[in-house]
This record gives sequence, C-alpha cells and structure tokens, in this order.
Amino acid sequence: MKLYCVFLIALACVSGTFGDGLKCTLKPADIPTSWIDIVDPCTKAMESQVKTEIEASMKYLSMGAHFARDTINRPGFSKYFFESASEERDHAIKIIEYLLMRGQLTNDVSKLLKFPLNSDNTSRQEWISGEDALSDALKLEAQVTRSIRDIIITCETPQTSSFNDYHLVDYLITDFLEEQYKGQRDLAGKLSTLGKMMQSHGQLGEFLFDKKLLNGEV
Repeated sequence: MKLYCVFLIALACVSGTFGDGLKCTLKPADIPTSWIDIVDPCTKAMESQVKTEIEASMKYLSMGAHFARDTINRPGFSKYFFESASEERDHAIKIIEYLLMRGQLTNDVSKLLKFPLNSDNTSRQEWISGEDALSDALKLEAQVTRSIRDIIITCETPQTSSFNDYHLVDYLITDFLEEQYKGQRDLAGKLSTLGKMMQSHGQLGEFLFDKKLLNGEV
C-alpha cells in the first residue's frame, strides 16, 4: 500500500514537471476527401440558413414571451409561438446534421454562431394584438421560404461549378419546402378565422380564439 502511494505521488510530481508532455495525443485520421462533393456556394448558403432559422426561432420566442406576460395573458398564443420557436430551432439542427453528413463542419460547429443576428428580425418585442402577431409570423415564414428557394437555385446551378447537387435540392424540397408551404397555409387560415371572430365578437373574439389555440382546436 505504501509503495502504491509513493508511486502515485511520484506520478503526480512527474506530471507537474512535464505538464502536457504526458498527455496522449492522437494524430488525426488520414481520411480521403474525395467523397466530399458539396460545392462551396451550397455550403455557405446552408450555413447562412442556420442563421436564418435561429433568427426565426428568436422571433417566435419573443412572441411567446410577449403573450405570456401577465398584462397580456394569452396562453394559447404563447403556447403556439413557443412551439414555433422549437420547430425553427429543430430546423437549424437538421441543417447542421445534413452538412455533417456531407462532410462539412467537421472541425467546429460553433463557427455558425460567430456571426451577428439580424436585429431587424429579432428586435420587436411587442404586438398590438394576436392578429398582428400572426400576420408578422406569416411574413417571417415567407422570408424563410424565399431563403430556402434561393439555396435551391444556388445548388442547382452554382456559378463556380457545373455540379448540380440533386440530393441537397431534393432534401430541401421534401423536408423543408413542404413544411413551409403547409405552415404558411395554416397561418393564413388562422388569420382568416381570427379576423372573422373579431368582426363578430370584437375583443372577445380574440379571447375565444386564444382558448381554441390553447386546446389545439384551430
């Protein structure tokens, strides 16, 4: 037991003397890069889309917090917008996972967070009504949709390469555009229903609509 303690003390002294010299360092694996065929314009466009999705998530977080305030107290709207924020965050994660699958972002994913967010999309913190917020959300989703379509155009006909990234285009159309168009239609329908309820019942219409949102009835 004494010898074991002496050994541990000696090892600690040697570690203190040599510092990082005793650390086990492994040489990075020599992996061929010929399998990585995504072109630079597509990579940059997808990285930029991560920022766009995060901005949308922050905007929805602001909306959710606004309607959760005690002076507003619209739990249905708050729930809806907080759920929307989670969806946008999940979209950002999906894009990161796709880029990793294609051999990008293998060194440092955190570099995507080093650019400033667009304050124009995230600075607003108050909305005069639920109708105002839903209208703002629809405009936001339309911006996200246009951004995704721009990536598709870029990756179908990149100016710096003749490579047409069919897989990436199909991925965006199937997994993103379909959801975007359905989401936009859903928001437009909610706006229509809320507008009619407010025409018939005034401010009570928004209160009733909020209850329907909370219960998932609209």
